[in-house]
Amino acid sequence: MRFAHVTLPDAAGPTLVEVSEDGAVPVSVLVDGGATRLEQLIAGGDEALDAVRAAASAYAGPRTPLADVVFSPAVMTPPAIMAVGLNYAAHSGELSLKTDDTPTVFTLWPNSLAGHGGTTTWSRAQTASVDYEAELGVVIGRPAKDVDEASALDHVFGYTVVNDISARDIQYSEAQWCRCKSLDGFTPVGPFVVTRDEIPDPQSLHIWTRVDDQIVQDASTGQMVRSVATLIAHLSRGITLMPGTLIPTGSPGGSGYSRDPQILLRDGSTVTVAVDGIGELTTRCATTD
Repeated sequence: MRFAHVTLPDAAGPTLVEVSEDGAVPVSVLVDGGATRLEQLIAGGDEALDAVRAAASAYAGPRTPLADVVFSPAVMTPPAIMAVGLNYAAHSGELSLKTDDTPTVFTLWPNSLAGHGGTTTWSRAQTASVDYEAELGVVIGRPAKDVDEASALDHVFGYTVVNDISARDIQYSEAQWCRCKSLDGFTPVGPFVVTRDEIPDPQSLHIWTRVDDQIVQDASTGQMVRSVATLIAHLSRGITLMPGTLIPTGSPGGSGYSRDPQILLRDGSTVTVAVDGIGELTTRCATTD
């Protein structure tokens, strides 16, 4: 199944919808008293998901075309965003950064979350080197603490697409990466969260980025230094990964900052990052003085 947070025509704000080829329908329409946020659905466990699945299969009512909705972040209130850096060798090399023996982990702040089709705006006075990063996002479905790799994927609810937009000049001027990647709107997520059963192998997915009309990243999640299962096992050591936690798993090579000439996001840029089987996540860019 696939889910999104969208604002429907004439609605006051976003709600959780189930998405099919025919469009979107609110989960609260499918199931009486159903979840209005993904995190609520996840908290309901397998029973809640099975109820939505059965109701969606039987539903014959109207759906809203996706062209008529406004997307919000596919994960709106994660208890944590635990991002992984330097998880593709090509990306580590192009940034002249070392892939350590253990994963590079940093947090992202909730103000950075943004939805598909939105506009991310930043001040040119604050950063002049804004870059894109296509990433597979993992959404935890049930608490995970001290899990092993063999069972790690059992704790996944689903997968999404993340653009880990990065202010490279800030990144290289500070020891921590949280701020350079957490400016307002710097973490677009979505459009969809696809349930785990739809992605049997998260290490066999095509991942790519297009800036305006140019493909700038083109890789496979199989090129990760550490697999999704390895990352979950590592992050859960002594730390309970709570349901709804979002884990961006790193970006492949093709960074715009490392190109000659550079391809950086600028006023008027449109960037699309995508993972086959999940969706395409598009962000428009705007700058201020």
